[in-house]
Amino acid sequence: MEIIRDLREIPNLSLALGFFDGVHLGHQAVISCAVEFAKEEKCQSAVITFKEHPYCYFKGESPKYLLTLEDKYKYMEDLGVDYVFELDFGSVCHMTPTQYLEDVLVKYFSPKAISTGFNHQFGVDRSGNVKFLSDCQIKFDYLYFATPPQSIFGDVISSTAIRQYIKTGSVYMAQSMLGRKFSVSGTVIKGKQLGAKIGYPTANIIYPLDIVEPPFGVYDVDVELDNGKIYRALANFGVSPTVSNSGIKMLEAYLFNFKGDLYDREIRVHFTKMLRPEIKFANIDELKTQIDIDVQSL
Repeated sequence: MEIIRDLREIPNLSLALGFFDGVHLGHQAVISCAVEFAKEEKCQSAVITFKEHPYCYFKGESPKYLLTLEDKYKYMEDLGVDYVFELDFGSVCHMTPTQYLEDVLVKYFSPKAISTGFNHQFGVDRSGNVKFLSDCQIKFDYLYFATPPQSIFGDVISSTAIRQYIKTGSVYMAQSMLGRKFSVSGTVIKGKQLGAKIGYPTANIIYPLDIVEPPFGVYDVDVELDNGKIYRALANFGVSPTVSNSGIKMLEAYLFNFKGDLYDREIRVHFTKMLRPEIKFANIDELKTQIDIDVQSL
């Protein structure tokens, strides 16, 4: 898959339009629609997206993301996308729907098909929508597909809903909507090594600043190493108030049945379930006793 960060003429594409934070099950339906059409018509598929969330331009800040850009594009590649066009939202947000369709999508891509979600909006004041794209099919000679809403347990799948589930610790519901476990990655750094002294050595990563945060607490997780091996683990996300006053948000994972050194290696932590909130204990002995209980609960 090729990632292109400028407008470039590549005609006869099957396009999927959207920001696609999380590449959740609803997004996957949109992208897969574009990819499958491309396969049937023997053309290529492309995602048209943006580097930063549109909220950055209208509200001055972005919501915390579900994925890094690198991870988002990896999942798109896994779905079979040929190109990702990462556009500058600031250069198109003041276009009318007609201008965006004619001067960007049609001019550069001559699309054979356009796929979006059921509630897709674009153009100045979000005045472009699925009806507009549908009405323009004949004029601009493309087929339009609006995928219906995808639901889990009666809730419509959306990035907003997934962020809220993660923020409240309902990581299983987030997993149900994502189609995979919510995860974050980072490079293992050396901590105070207090865990090793009480029998629970941990792999510690700094939590990514721009990724949505679950509540501070202890979690049942899987840790994926850079060699592909996966270990079940007990992880604490928070500031470790019993042993630290730095305020740095860390993810500290004790891997079951692992022996070795993980310093400076990349790991990915997949969240399965929240077990309890983070607690400030009176001393290290109380902390160890609680960790014993946490481990035995898994």
